[in-house]
Amino acid sequence: MRFIDAATLDDVLSPLDAVGAVTAALREGLDPAADPPRSLAPTRNGHFLLMPAESGATAGVKVATVAPGNPALGRPRVQAAYLLFDAESLSLRAVLDGTALTNRRTAAVSFAAVGDALARVEGPVRAVVFGGGPQALAHLDTAAAVLGRPLDEVTVALRRPDRASAEVLARGAVVSSEGPALAASLARAHLVVCATTAREPLFSADAVAPGAIVVAVGSHEPDARELDPALLARATVVVEDGATAAREAGDVVLALAEGVLTAESLVPLAAVVRDGLSAPDGRPLVFKSVGMAWEDLVVAREVAERLGA
Repeated sequence: MRFIDAATLDDVLSPLDAVGAVTAALREGLDPAADPPRSLAPTRNGHFLLMPAESGATAGVKVATVAPGNPALGRPRVQAAYLLFDAESLSLRAVLDGTALTNRRTAAVSFAAVGDALARVEGPVRAVVFGGGPQALAHLDTAAAVLGRPLDEVTVALRRPDRASAEVLARGAVVSSEGPALAASLARAHLVVCATTAREPLFSADAVAPGAIVVAVGSHEPDARELDPALLARATVVVEDGATAAREAGDVVLALAEGVLTAESLVPLAAVVRDGLSAPDGRPLVFKSVGMAWEDLVVAREVAERLGA
């Protein structure tokens, strides 16, 4: 059994490699709907998430902890470990840093969904990112990898810009998510990434351009959302799996309940990867992710195989 730490994972599997692993698995027939639902176990200061999956010759489970009070103490809100097993014998092959794995796979799944659309943008590419945590930065890195060059303009929107880390400040302009400076950046953004713990929409539907690409990864809770339901009503909405989104993705769950979105209109990620996506011109493209166990398994397996583990 091998332990694979964050530095090794990052060295072995680039953001673009991770996108490739996700797309290859889907093209080879992996069915996201086969994932068992994640389970939650409460603790005094948060909760455990257990995410098992099996595909081909491998099986695995991610054990994640969510501690809402940690950021105020300078600690990560979400931490995790991943156990990778041989599917036949159920022998443990490797343990991976689950936090690094989550960062790598979440952004990889997002750009498996919207990478082709982003690559079709002509001229300078402008992005707005809500949130300054690891997922926000991972999405910027993966967007640049998909483009094959740095983004031309990056705006990071934070509730407390004065607390922005040096790494965030190095990425672009940092503005208040509640201030007037954000409006102009949103209006011209080709890519908008929402990676926050917000429970209400971060911006109005008409704040983004008609053809904007919007990625929302901040929540898997059915009563929390980052996006205005009016945006989903006029967008092409891609999800990892329709049934999972209707159960866990607050943006989708609430929009369905309000009658502005239908389950039949949701586009499965597998269909996008296998068949491509022809979104009507002038219509936003939204990808809403909740994070599924198959994603961790696919990326963990790729890392382990590259290391011979």
